[in-house]
Amino acid sequence: MSSDFTPDQKRYLEGFASGLAVARAQRGQLSPGSAVKGEATGPDAIHIAAQDRAVAAGGQLADQEKFKRELHPFDGYERLKVQAANNEAPKPADNFRWRFYGLFYTAPAQNAYMCRLRIPNGILKHWQFAGVADLAERHAGGYAHVTTRANLQMREIEPKNAVLMVEAIQDLGLCSRGAGADNIRNVTGTPTAGIDPQELIDTRPLARELHYYILNHRELYGLPRKFNIAFDGGGRLGVLEDTNDIGFAAVRVGPDKPVPAGIYFRMMLGGLTGHMAFAADAGVLLTPDEVVPAAVAIVKAFIANGDRTDRHMARMKYLIDRWGIPRLVEEAAAYLPFAWRYAGSDVNEPRDPIDRAGHIGVHDQAQRG
Repeated sequence: MSSDFTPDQKRYLEGFASGLAVARAQRGQLSPGSAVKGEATGPDAIHIAAQDRAVAAGGQLADQEKFKRELHPFDGYERLKVQAANNEAPKPADNFRWRFYGLFYTAPAQNAYMCRLRIPNGILKHWQFAGVADLAERHAGGYAHVTTRANLQMREIEPKNAVLMVEAIQDLGLCSRGAGADNIRNVTGTPTAGIDPQELIDTRPLARELHYYILNHRELYGLPRKFNIAFDGGGRLGVLEDTNDIGFAAVRVGPDKPVPAGIYFRMMLGGLTGHMAFAADAGVLLTPDEVVPAAVAIVKAFIANGDRTDRHMARMKYLIDRWGIPRLVEEAAAYLPFAWRYAGSDVNEPRDPIDRAGHIGVHDQAQRG
């Protein structure tokens, strides 16, 4: 356990972390104010190239961009372990980096971490829920909060318990990777998915597919700013998908339309929670097997072109304000394995009504009995 490291082991871990930083500097990745020598390669290349373009255009990288450039958070895990072994609070740069592991140091409110999970579509097994409660008692303050994205987060985690918490979460078959900072946050879907008699499609498999795609593609971490994606399956409970950077809303297309009849998703872009900015229809119709590649294409266009200099103007909404949705969709086509299916909203049937009190009381579900 990290709290049992000997002084020699701690010195070894500190040297290992320092060696990583030196190696990155030797690869030309340490100085954020200068271009990388030669063309960057690997999953971080799209981010490095975007930073270099911002600097070449006369901009100055935001501090958070410098932090990512100097030491990518996923290359700093040994440093996090050293800090845990010493029960050491993170400095500002590492406080930002460790959010890539779902850890937020909450001083001055609390001299402790908050840890946020990733739970796609809010689906937990009962034994996982019990396991989270156990972890909250062992490594945190004995409680967990439910978030607005159908997620859980735990507070009052001492620095010495940070690594224990992150690794124990993975032992439960859950994770906290990318739950904070400049990453795609927990993927949300219809809260009554799979049991709602009104729904057009069960969003759980799609949220899960996108969740695992994100987990296994490092190039989707370290965006210009945070990013939200939601799926609405057309059920009686809404998911507020139009407050997300990308919202996918299930629709039914009937016969005698320019596209074959069936269930599709309309893609909406540019929502921003808390800013009275709602996502607008992108004029694109997608089959269920196309939505994950579409989301990835939009995210990559944002990675390449979002603002890396001004944190207040770095959300995707502001890129759309500069460009407009049609240009963003056109730019994203370069990352798409198929052509966009353009279609106006007149091809689909209106959405069935949302029951704003549907979370109260007892209701019939899709399964008989």
